Amino acid sequence: MSRRSTGSVGVWAEMQRQQQRQSEAEARRLRQEEQQARAYQRRAAQSHREYRQADAQRRTEELDAQVASLRGLLAVGCAAPAFSAAALMRAESVQPFSAGSLAYAVPMPSPDQYQAQGGWTASRRAQAQAEARARFERDWQAAQAAEAQRQRQLAASQREYQQWADAQLAEVRRHNAGIREVTEGVRRGDPGAVVEYFSAALYSSGRWPEDFPRHVSAAYDPAARQLVLDWELPGYAVVPEAKSVRYVSSLDQDKESPRPASQRRALYREVLAQCVLLVLHELFAADELGALESVSLNGFVDEHDPTTGRRGHIFLVTVMASGASFRALHLAQVDAVSCLTDGLRGQLSARPDQLTPVRPGRRPQEVGNRVVAHGGDDEPDLFAMDPVAFEDLVAELFRAMGMQAVTTQRSNDGGVDVDAHDPTPIRGGKIVVQVKRYRNTVPPTAVRDLYGTVQDAGANKGVLVTTSGFGPGSHTFANGKPLELISGTELVDLLHRHGLRGRLGEGNGRPATAGAAPAGAAAQLPADYNILGMSWTGSVALDVCALVCRGNRVLSDDHFVFFNNHRTPDGAVRALPAVAPDKASICVTFDGLPETADRFVLVAAVDPEVNPDADLSGFSDACIRLLDPGMTELGRLEVSDGRPGETALVLGSFRRRANGDWDFVLGGKGYRGGLEELVRDFGIVVE
Repeated sequence: MSRRSTGSVGVWAEMQRQQQRQSEAEARRLRQEEQQARAYQRRAAQSHREYRQADAQRRTEELDAQVASLRGLLAVGCAAPAFSAAALMRAESVQPFSAGSLAYAVPMPSPDQYQAQGGWTASRRAQAQAEARARFERDWQAAQAAEAQRQRQLAASQREYQQWADAQLAEVRRHNAGIREVTEGVRRGDPGAVVEYFSAALYSSGRWPEDFPRHVSAAYDPAARQLVLDWELPGYAVVPEAKSVRYVSSLDQDKESPRPASQRRALYREVLAQCVLLVLHELFAADELGALESVSLNGFVDEHDPTTGRRGHIFLVTVMASGASFRALHLAQVDAVSCLTDGLRGQLSARPDQLTPVRPGRRPQEVGNRVVAHGGDDEPDLFAMDPVAFEDLVAELFRAMGMQAVTTQRSNDGGVDVDAHDPTPIRGGKIVVQVKRYRNTVPPTAVRDLYGTVQDAGANKGVLVTTSGFGPGSHTFANGKPLELISGTELVDLLHRHGLRGRLGEGNGRPATAGAAPAGAAAQLPADYNILGMSWTGSVALDVCALVCRGNRVLSDDHFVFFNNHRTPDGAVRALPAVAPDKASICVTFDGLPETADRFVLVAAVDPEVNPDADLSGFSDACIRLLDPGMTELGRLEVSDGRPGETALVLGSFRRRANGDWDFVLGGKGYRGGLEELVRDFGIVVE
């Protein structure tokens, strides 16, 4: 007997089929994802290979371009225009004056624009007419006042422009006079002028690659009309060691194919020959005044001598060429090595890659006149030295002191100018050196930055070398830390003790000062000073004074610098004659201020003898320029305008921070009682 189905089996079967379908769908999804992942990996691997292959090709092309540049050095250099003194002359013109919106007069109101409004009766009409006239007169007077103000501002702008234009023209004329003086010296055959002129021709050349050195020592023999010079050549590393780069996919690495040693050496000899020929070309091409009968040139590299292990000048090329024979050459078509060795009878090292030297010809020291190195004197001026040459000199000093030292690359040096290593056991190790060719006191921030560099580099010591000096804040921070601070005078002493040369500016090691001190002030300005030049618009005569204070009290009457007291007892603050565009000038050595002082205040007051009835309402557009001893502007500080009725004003104050730095704080407090009331506020008793 059969039983009728309840349908449950069908439901269960359907559920089982659905589960099976879901399982199959999930399996298909997983297979598809796996296939997509494998396809993505294949595409990624293909893309990676293509990228690496393209990168290897790019690097190979860069190597080829570098070699092509080296081979074409002489041809490119000969195509460039010759150096000329006339090209250094500046046009004696300045940007014309532009009044801007001040050029347009204020429009005056017209009576026709002021019609009576309203009024049905005679009395109301009369009142409306009176009101219209009153509006017209008020607006007319306001327009007249605005026009008078515009004319005053225009006149002040014209005076300020004229001061600026005069200063610009004076600077251009000084520059041109210097060029003419050197040119006349070359015409007369003055050795110093000849060397300066032709050194400028070499230094200003744009024909040399950026990584090529430009160091020269030169002297001039006027009797033989011969320029004798030593010129630094690029090292062997200038020729790339690799010839090509290819990507090896099985190793996922780039493989460099080395350039054959014979090919690399031949190319290096070609580069050296091209460099010497190009120097000769630049010198003779610049000889527009006929000063050179011949040139004696020695080319050297600054490397470790393989026979002694000591770093020094190793001469790889020497040649003596007359102007007549050299000008007959067609340099763009010559083989550089054959031209140098056969055509000019010069000597070129057969194995410059191994630093095999040649015997140099006539040396600058043998001429009998003074030798100029890097544009300097017998004792080269460290301030005027080329920055790269100055770093090289510091590195040479460290080597002379028995250490290993090399200068770093100009980029990505991490704040390190010279890497040194002291081989002395226990106290030796890695030393990072920073070089600051400053004229002013090195700020404590530079010392703190050096300490951070020492920590980041894992060095044993940091050394900061400068041509100036350090303030108490710097010495306080360096105390107890692995830091050593070498001032300019210490640097010169170290150079002399180790057989090297260097001086700091003129005279006894200080740069020449800008301008003479006023009557009552010492003629010799202090070391490491700044000049604060102050300018403003307006014709009122002002006295600018300075106070050395602790808080709101001046340290003493002698620490108030004004027209009857030109300097503080320690000479850290003194008045100077102003140089356009400034109207007043104060000299200050911040690190020379007394330790008890924490404020240096600048004030201005109306001169009652010149303008007894004037106030500071016309004192506007004022600023303080921070200048170095060479009158180079380092910064500019804006100052508050004066107000009607006030006759004295605090321009601002420099305040000493806890770390020894000085910050400027804007002033603005005015006084109606003139300078007398102002100084009383700072504790000075006025009898």
